[in-house]
Amino acid sequence: MRADEATLARLMSLSQAGDRQAYATLLEACQRWLRGYYSRRIAPSSLDDLVQETLIALHTKRASWDASRPFLPWLAAIARYRWVDHLRKLYRANEDELREELIGSDSEPEIAARLSLERLLALLPPAQERVIALVKIEGLSISEASQATGQSESLVKVNIHRGLKKLALMIEKE
Repeated sequence: MRADEATLARLMSLSQAGDRQAYATLLEACQRWLRGYYSRRIAPSSLDDLVQETLIALHTKRASWDASRPFLPWLAAIARYRWVDHLRKLYRANEDELREELIGSDSEPEIAARLSLERLLALLPPAQERVIALVKIEGLSISEASQATGQSESLVKVNIHRGLKKLALMIEKE
């Protein structure tokens, strides 16, 4: 079966009405479409896992699909969000490995750099210092930093921007 818009939309409508055979056919067609979508974006070793995660997301969000709207853009949006989440996981895993390498080595230049960074951050207002440390050094997201500090997400972004700008000016003066 070819994964065209009309066929997929009809299968999804039948699936929402409780047709198990239509749902199984829909999942097979979506699986083939997702494999093609992801094969150009991720490593082959991650393909099956990401396809399965996306099919699970499709399953949990299937009630949110509106039959008056096209199916493929809806599926593509779910796939894109899963892909971005996958990239974030990879980025954080690489970041954690790098952090472990830095923490594991006690060379003098690294210790001096850390002390210099701490001295520079101490020159900033406490709110700016805290969010820069949380987001840029510890790797928290904006929303996680917002929760940790009690600042709104937009205030966290503003404090990071202003703090980094102040740091850049201080470094230029030196």
